[in-house]
Amino acid sequence: MSGKGQRVGYIRVSSVDQNVQRQLDQLEVDRVFTDHASGKDVQRPALQELLAYVREGDTIVVTSFDRLARNVDDLRRIVQEQTRRGVKLEFTKENLTFTGHDSPMADLLMSVLGAVAQFERDLIRERQREGILLAKQRGVYRGRKRALTPEQIAELRQRVLNGERKTALAAEYAISRETLYQYLRQPVSVNTEAQK
Repeated sequence: MSGKGQRVGYIRVSSVDQNVQRQLDQLEVDRVFTDHASGKDVQRPALQELLAYVREGDTIVVTSFDRLARNVDDLRRIVQEQTRRGVKLEFTKENLTFTGHDSPMADLLMSVLGAVAQFERDLIRERQREGILLAKQRGVYRGRKRALTPEQIAELRQRVLNGERKTALAAEYAISRETLYQYLRQPVSVNTEAQK
């Protein structure tokens, strides 16, 4: 491997229809990993693939702290684990790069800005809970509609078993990859009408 290392981009959007291009627009990267998932935790397929892919001398390029993690503990852990391995992390919005030899000010900024991202996520969740509670009190909350019909779910399962790419299927059905995995984890329901 050359001494330069690769610049590897990471993009996270919460839904399939969000624009992924603007996150790393105008930046030169050798490879990009993209997740269509919430930042609530680090169990995201592309993030895990990225962390396994990068090597010493590489630089992970992310638009901002909240794209990598919405939890300050997760953010600090990822940065510390990767810099210990000799991987740099560059956050373009905050204009900060972490190498493992960071100033106390850079660490403070990461903690503060990471905490702000976590606070924003917690506020969104609180507002959502309050809205659902008020809707239930008014008798208008019916719960979230299923994105796919049982027939579509059965078709989706069969297409996955046939070896079709999950990313392409999620895009075709206009669902996130996480939603696709949730459908795949659900037990297969038996049609009781067919048994009569």
